[in-house]
Amino acid sequence: MRKSFGTIAMTIALCGFASLAFAQTGSIQSKRLPVSALKNFTPRTAHSADPSFTAGRVKYSPNGTKITAATSLATTGLPGVDSLANWSDQFTDPGFDFNGNPQSVWPYTMVGTPPESGQSTTFRAPVVPVTVNLLAADGTVAVFNGQPLSFIPTPAIVSGMVKSPVFQSWFYTSGAGQFNDQQMRAEFANRVTGNGWHNLLAPVVRTPRTMNIPFGFWYFFTDVNNNPIAAAVDENTFGNLFFPPTSPVDNSTPIGAAELSHDITTKDISTFAFNNVYLYQGVIANCCVLGFHTYDFEPGNGENGIQAHLFVLNYSSWVSPGLFFFGFEDVTPLSHEMSELFNDPFVDNATPWYESVDPFLGSGLCQDNLETGDVIEVLTANPVAQVPMNERTYHPQNVALFPWFAGQSPSPAHLGAYSFPDETTLPALSPGNLMPGCVPGP
Repeated sequence: MRKSFGTIAMTIALCGFASLAFAQTGSIQSKRLPVSALKNFTPRTAHSADPSFTAGRVKYSPNGTKITAATSLATTGLPGVDSLANWSDQFTDPGFDFNGNPQSVWPYTMVGTPPESGQSTTFRAPVVPVTVNLLAADGTVAVFNGQPLSFIPTPAIVSGMVKSPVFQSWFYTSGAGQFNDQQMRAEFANRVTGNGWHNLLAPVVRTPRTMNIPFGFWYFFTDVNNNPIAAAVDENTFGNLFFPPTSPVDNSTPIGAAELSHDITTKDISTFAFNNVYLYQGVIANCCVLGFHTYDFEPGNGENGIQAHLFVLNYSSWVSPGLFFFGFEDVTPLSHEMSELFNDPFVDNATPWYESVDPFLGSGLCQDNLETGDVIEVLTANPVAQVPMNERTYHPQNVALFPWFAGQSPSPAHLGAYSFPDETTLPALSPGNLMPGCVPGP
């Protein structure tokens, strides 16, 4: 089926080899930016207003039935859907829905089993390295300063991801374990008894894939020695080339190829790993998205009541040190996306409207969904944590905990916190009773 990104149309007129070569050289140079320019951009992940927020998924199954979370207390498994292990529940808090209508009951779905179950769930976690080639006007890989503009997640980068706290155990105030497992144990501390409830990732590196980005839809950044360091790709173009464009799925895209080869399945939590590849919306001034989580929707055949196959996944870029302000580097995007994926795997957990405003810059965000990383990525004070392990210091992002979205005061989470792993990053709730646009309600 057609995904939510628009199609790409590009016509190249060939006017002789010599003139084409001259145009290529000048055009490639015009797409170069100094790596210092990245400090003028705001590093972030995709938000609800971005095209990538709905990438690869639809709201309705082929028979017209809306896919929604179950609303009964602590149920296990979204009905009629072939996907990863999940459970649903609801919380009560007065607020307003997306259209400004009063709402007080908010259903949600998360990965694994309910906290009261005491059961652990281990998810296979494929890591698919994706090389991005920036193409010249003639369709070949562009070259700058004698170096091909290919951004490859090398074995060292992939190993760095796999050895990070996202996939490996470390010590937090809530206990020892993987980053997202301990986050969930912290936010549901009042519902967990004993040490039996965990949500664990079992990483496995899969076949590398490749994306070729047409000329005119990319920029690149170089260091002081003119070495290419990072790439920026148009967000719509990226989506069209990342997700399978049709159903049945073909192997022309990284996700489609991974699905057909069974490198990823509907039961997995899949990561597509990139090397310093960021996204911009329309113009380069709207850079830089470092990651997003979503699912690829493929229709079912109705057998056994299955109406949809949902491949839950994330795009996350490895970030080299020193490129952005506020400590965003290495696995900051991956930790952010995994946190949100655990808490909102089907990207439909609506919440009361909330705002998160940086006290120093005055900027922030206004949203109405359970996106745990977005709340803190806009803050300049303490947005990332530091985790020294496996011969390096990692920088996972501090994230908001479930009680913050549910408006629970005092917080029933571990240590009465609203954030993890640094409990001081988010000291208070958002103002309540907000209408769309975070306008105070009546």
